[in-house]
Amino acid sequence: MEGVAVESSAAPGARRRHGRPPFSERNRIVPDALTYHLRRLGSRLHRARITLHGKGLHGFLRRALQGASPGPVAPAGPRPATAPRQPAPGGKRILLVDTTTPRPDRDSGSLRAFNLMRLLLEEGHAVDFLPDDRADAGRYTDDLRELGVTVHCGPDAGGHLAWFRRHLPGFDALIVSRYHLGEFLIPLARTVAPRVRVVLDTVDLHFLREQREAELRGDRTLARLARATRARELRAISEADVAWVVSGAERELLRGLLPAARVLVLPNIHAIAGEVPPREGRSGLLFVGGAGHPPNVDAINWMLDEILPRVREVLPGCVFHVAGDGTRGVVGDRACPHVVAHGHVPDLAPLLASCRAGVAPLRFGAGVKGKVNQYMAHGLPAVVTTCAAEGMHLRDGEDALVADDAESFAAAVARLLTDDALWDRLSANGIANVRRHFSFDAARATLAATFAGDT
Repeated sequence: MEGVAVESSAAPGARRRHGRPPFSERNRIVPDALTYHLRRLGSRLHRARITLHGKGLHGFLRRALQGASPGPVAPAGPRPATAPRQPAPGGKRILLVDTTTPRPDRDSGSLRAFNLMRLLLEEGHAVDFLPDDRADAGRYTDDLRELGVTVHCGPDAGGHLAWFRRHLPGFDALIVSRYHLGEFLIPLARTVAPRVRVVLDTVDLHFLREQREAELRGDRTLARLARATRARELRAISEADVAWVVSGAERELLRGLLPAARVLVLPNIHAIAGEVPPREGRSGLLFVGGAGHPPNVDAINWMLDEILPRVREVLPGCVFHVAGDGTRGVVGDRACPHVVAHGHVPDLAPLLASCRAGVAPLRFGAGVKGKVNQYMAHGLPAVVTTCAAEGMHLRDGEDALVADDAESFAAAVARLLTDDALWDRLSANGIANVRRHFSFDAARATLAATFAGDT
C-alpha cells in the first residue's frame, strides 16, 4: 500500500469473529497511559497544523477560542445526573463519543450524529453519549437527554483514561466519531475493554477532502498534510472492528487500500418533509453550509464571483440566499439586495419552502453532502457539481442537475428557475432518492449488520 503507514492489529490469520485480533496480540501493541497521551497530543497537533495552514494564525486562534467555549452556556447550578438506561431485549448498550455535543441545526455532521442516536434508540439499544470536550451544551445537551440518551458531561465526567477504565467494560459497543478521536480512543478501548466492539464512524474521509483541496489549489504543503492524514485515518480504520463510511464510493476506495478492514455504508439519515409547498410563489437560490468547512467557503466565493453574475445576466431578478454559521463574514461587502447573508438559521424550513432551487457548487470535499440531502428531503430541486453528487445515486436531469464549470452551472440554474416541468420532476425524484437511500429505514440494515451476534 504505497505511501500509507498502517499499524496492523494482528498477524495474518489471527483475527477472530467480528474482525477482532486475539487479546494477547492486541495487548502487545496497545499503548500504555503515556503512549495514549502521546497519541492524543499527536492527533491534536496534526489537526492544528491543518487549521493553521488553511486559516492562518488569526483564523487558527479564533477557531481555538471557539473550541474552548463551544456554543451556548449551560444553566448555572448543578445538573441532575441521569441514570443509565437499559437496552430492550436483544439490544446493546452503546457508547458514542464525538468531538462535541451535536448541534443539528448548525452542521451536517451534527445532524448525522443526532439522528444516529435517535435511530439506535428506536432499534432498542441503550445509548450513552460522551463529548470529547466534556462541555454541557445547554439546550443541545437537553435535547439529547429528552431523546433518551444518557449524556456524560461537565467536571464529573473526568478524562478519557479514567472514565474508560471505570465505565467502558459495561458497554457492548463503542462508536467513535471521526478518525482523529479514533487515533487515541480505539487503542485505549482495546486495553481497558477488549470485548467491546469498536466502530469508527468516519463521517467523511478527511484525507480525501484534504487531498482534493490540495489538488484544486496546487498547494504542496496541504498535499503533504493530506498524506499524513491518510496514514493516520487508515490506521484508525484498520484498528476498528467496523468502519462506517457514508457512500459506496468511499467503501470501494477503502477496499482497495485496506482489503482486510470491515467497511460498511451508513448513509446520512434524514427525515422526509411532510408536505412540500408548490413551486408557485417560490423564488431565489439557497446555499446552506457553515464557514468552518473549507469546501463551503470556496463554494460561496465561486458562486458569488463566477456563477451568480452569469445567472443574473439571464435572470436579473435572481436572489441568492446564504445560510450557515460564519457565512456573513464570507459574503462580506458583497451583500446586497440580491445576495442575502442570513448567518446561522436555527430553522431552515422557511427558506427551504420559499426558495426555488438549492445549489451545491462544491469543487472539493468528500463523503455525502448533507446540504444536498436536506434540499431533496424538503422537495427542493438542486444544481450540484460532480463532487457534491458523489455517492448520492443521482441521475443528471432526473434527480438533480449536475454541472462542473461556472458557465454550465449558471445555465443549469437558469434552466431550473424557468422550467416548471423540470422542477416538478426533480422535486418528486429528490424526495424518492432520500427515502430510498438516506432515510431512517435505509440505515437500519447497516446497524443490524454492525451489532449482530455476540460481542
